[in-house]
Amino acid sequence: MIRENLEAVKKSMADSGRKAGRDPGEVTLIAVSKTKPVSSLGEAYDTGIRDFGENKVQELLDKMQELPSDIRWHMIGHLQRNKVKYIVGKVALIHSVDSLRLAEEISREAMKQKTETDILIEVNVAGESSKYGVSVEEAPVLVSRIAALPAVHIRGLMTIAPFTEDAEENRPYFRRLKQLSVDIRQKNIDNVSMDILSMGMTGDYSVAIEEGATCVRVGTGIFGERRGIEL
Repeated sequence: MIRENLEAVKKSMADSGRKAGRDPGEVTLIAVSKTKPVSSLGEAYDTGIRDFGENKVQELLDKMQELPSDIRWHMIGHLQRNKVKYIVGKVALIHSVDSLRLAEEISREAMKQKTETDILIEVNVAGESSKYGVSVEEAPVLVSRIAALPAVHIRGLMTIAPFTEDAEENRPYFRRLKQLSVDIRQKNIDNVSMDILSMGMTGDYSVAIEEGATCVRVGTGIFGERRGIEL
């Protein structure tokens, strides 16, 4: 089932890319594997998937120990400062940096470990009170401040769009994040590149790709719904 799901997702991604006049190879599929067993991740790995996203630090670390070392792990969930030390040097990209204090902690830990850490700035484009992320208006200032920190490199932006039945409703949010990345790039800030746009999930990744996503985070579309306890 996972192999078939992945084939369908990849085809849909390619179709969306072509519709927008983009090379399908420009978009990275991140398999969001939170709550899923290692066996399911192994199935996805066997199809060629190498980018996996986790929401919780401990779950990421546990799975990392059991799976091949060539996997690129992405921290996509809210990251607490006291958990930074566990993942710096181990993940390919931290998607969810939304404050200067968090970035400072990542910088300190990266220097301590003599490593470099790539991050994305999480932007709450829709302004939802239930979501983390800096506002669109505050993002450029935060970017400029974090850019001055050593051992941390801003690679782009991330957003989590509202849950909706109609993916078209999220198009304006994806479009706004893309425009924000263009505006920030034009500032030519040292240590900032806007080459990554992490946006789009199972329900709306096609629209996100049409609006410029370079990373989409797909969980349910690959692994299926999370099963509850059956009574």
